[in-house]
Amino acid sequence: MFEYLTNPVLVQTRAAIRRFIDEELRPMEQELGLGSEDPWPKEVLRRVWRRSSELGLYAACLPIELGGKGLNIAEQCALKADIAASGCSLAPHVLGDLGGPPRVGNMLKYATPGQIERYFGPVIRGERSTCFAMTEPHSGSDAMSISTTAVADGDELVINGHKHYISGAPFADFAIVLCVTDAGTTPPSISAVLVDLDLPGVTVDTEYTPMSGQHIDADIRMVDVRVPRSNILGGEGNGFKLSMSRINVNRLLHCPSMLGLATSVYRASVEYAGKRRQFGGPIARFQAIQHMLADMAAALWACEAMIAQTAALADSGADLRMKAAACKLFVSERCFEIADKAVQIHGNVGVTRGHPVEQTFRKLRMFRIFTGTSEIQRNTIARAILEPLMEQAAQAGKGRGAA
Repeated sequence: MFEYLTNPVLVQTRAAIRRFIDEELRPMEQELGLGSEDPWPKEVLRRVWRRSSELGLYAACLPIELGGKGLNIAEQCALKADIAASGCSLAPHVLGDLGGPPRVGNMLKYATPGQIERYFGPVIRGERSTCFAMTEPHSGSDAMSISTTAVADGDELVINGHKHYISGAPFADFAIVLCVTDAGTTPPSISAVLVDLDLPGVTVDTEYTPMSGQHIDADIRMVDVRVPRSNILGGEGNGFKLSMSRINVNRLLHCPSMLGLATSVYRASVEYAGKRRQFGGPIARFQAIQHMLADMAAALWACEAMIAQTAALADSGADLRMKAAACKLFVSERCFEIADKAVQIHGNVGVTRGHPVEQTFRKLRMFRIFTGTSEIQRNTIARAILEPLMEQAAQAGKGRGAA
């Protein structure tokens, strides 16, 4: 995947990540006897973060001035696809995808020097982990309907609320929490607040397990939690703007992870079709199997091409709103279809709980929900298509009114 990207820094980084995964992370998994559906102790994850940082990999996706390698978005996509395709449970922690530098890179421009020193700098160095807490039980895609409040009390904010299904929360040290700081405005004023998760009144609930089986999501409950008002990130009332500024690129950067997962089950399917024997020969000789593999290969190429073009647009500074939504919609649905075909090719093995193909099927199903459901993506695309027409109609109406 993305083999046409030949930046020497990227080539060296890809090779270094593969060595780290094969020589250190896979042996660690075997030694500890832990898989992707087991809770990983925080001290183990911290070892991975620090070691990745020592190797110069952890902050690779950040600008050079922040200790990164200055890779562009297309090159970041290549790294994320490699990591997902590796099948290694610990691999996402190499770049800190679940609570490290990618979570804070876009936030740094909003942070004060004090916030960078206390919160974001340690995240970049692999010393602390964070999560972005927006979703609530009754406000999934409708971010403007959140009910978590942060009420001013002198130099402090008193926070009450419940954040739901927050990725990275089980091992995060602090959260970037979206709160209503003024309910009297329309729409309500929403601010992003840095909240340490070891404060009195904070509970991180990891009792549920998503269908992927991974223990990477949790609820955060806050009851009369006090934080300094200086913990507001990006200025009071700018929380919604801050969260939306990250969402388009975030949607795009989910796509190479899906591509990597789908590629892994495609490769497994090709191998299985060659060695699984039925009626006196390998099942790869059956046209039905050949057509499924052909469809999978074509879909992978289409997804990679779409990701590459969208990433190029992002690197050029283009408006990504419609393109990122289209990319996330197309890739999430095609990659799930690839996983579905992989299950079909593997037969009873593919529906056996814990088999890599079965696990990937469940993971890819969830991606059709993350960062906005397929329906939300379609809404965004349709709005971008129809807005010019609506504006033309509005202007025409004004013209008739004037006449």
